[in-house]
Amino acid sequence: MLENLIDRIERLDEAVLEGRVTALNGLLVEAEGPKAGLSLGAHAAIETPAGEAHCEIVGFRGETALMMPFGPLEGVRPGAKVWLQPQAARIRPSPAWLGRVLDGFGKPLDGGPALADGPTACPIKADPPSAHSRARLGDRLDLGVRVLNTFVPMRRGQRLGIFAGSGVGKSVLMSMLARASAADVIVIGLIGERGREAREFVEDVLGPEGRQRSVVITETSDAPALARRQAAYMTLSVSEYFRDQGCDVLCLMDSVTRFALAQREIGLAAGEPPTTRGYTPSVFAELPRLLERAGPGPERTDGGKQGSITGLFTVLVDGDDHNEPVADAVRGILDGHVVMSRAIAERGRYPAIDVLKSVSRTAPEVYEPQERPFVAEARKILSAYADMEELIRLGAYSAGSNPVVDRAIALNEPLEAFLGQSKDEAADIPSTFARLAEIVGGGEGVAS
Repeated sequence: MLENLIDRIERLDEAVLEGRVTALNGLLVEAEGPKAGLSLGAHAAIETPAGEAHCEIVGFRGETALMMPFGPLEGVRPGAKVWLQPQAARIRPSPAWLGRVLDGFGKPLDGGPALADGPTACPIKADPPSAHSRARLGDRLDLGVRVLNTFVPMRRGQRLGIFAGSGVGKSVLMSMLARASAADVIVIGLIGERGREAREFVEDVLGPEGRQRSVVITETSDAPALARRQAAYMTLSVSEYFRDQGCDVLCLMDSVTRFALAQREIGLAAGEPPTTRGYTPSVFAELPRLLERAGPGPERTDGGKQGSITGLFTVLVDGDDHNEPVADAVRGILDGHVVMSRAIAERGRYPAIDVLKSVSRTAPEVYEPQERPFVAEARKILSAYADMEELIRLGAYSAGSNPVVDRAIALNEPLEAFLGQSKDEAADIPSTFARLAEIVGGGEGVAS
């Protein structure tokens, strides 16, 4: 009984302080109240005829708090009561969340029963682990996708960016990873996704097999900027919970660009000056704070299993410009990048990954000694073909002019077939390298 009483006391919210709405300008609400309740990031509820409108404090003008809503503001009046909640937003994840679809506040969206809360409260917006206390990267993670396992290998706890324009297959690649990767738990954040595609992704693309070990957090494109940003924070919070339980988590977020757009909208409303292409300084401050939360957790000293968060974050490049500000910033934070090419998608090869422009910064430590020669030879062949591709298609290249190019032409079709993979196909690491060895090694196998 004492333990139950302690748990109930811990779940009690702190004292709620009251303030008043003083102005409303667009989506920016101004309010005044006790200074003890006015803190950056604090949540508040505004009285409306229909109930409450929930907001977050995003800045100050003098002693006036500037708030933005998580939902519609219809019915808000001057002088309306504001209930301030100084405590930061928290969630109580549990293993019962697996298989569920949630919003950015941990409320179910799938029509299922109410979520069972876990015993531990976790902050939605947490700090990344200390650089010198977190564990090292783990061993190689089997992603189930041939082109990634071969040319962009990942270690457990590594973070990788998937850079692509719209409509080149990012969502399908994410579904392949969710179904076929060797992670224990998959946490998927759909940030600013189209409303139609959110349900299709869960029911059709992800499917029952991928869903049963996944938690999906989604806020669609019509949601307010704060809700979209909250969904990104929530994705990492749920990932951190399962990591701390000793699980190897695969965190998939689509997309970081929409998180950045939401933060830009919040910053502009709060009065920040626009800088590079209209992005505010807070965008480039928040990106590393979000992305650094993925990776290995703090090193355990209790003998328990070390968990990790392997992160794959998609970046929707503006106009296929891979050097636009968000793409450039994210590429500098993460441990490698995968470039998806529209030209490859247009010729029907999926996943449309450009091997020569993709890189994993941990690749040298990942490959086995017997695998490296085949990867190097395959890259050499692909590069030679790419250099001469225009001449080959025009018929201007004469066979026999260059032995390397002749070999590249002969092996181009088998390599293209190797790099392609249907969304329902899974490929493990041993079979992948055995097949690559047959193509570029003249039938030599990879020693087990």
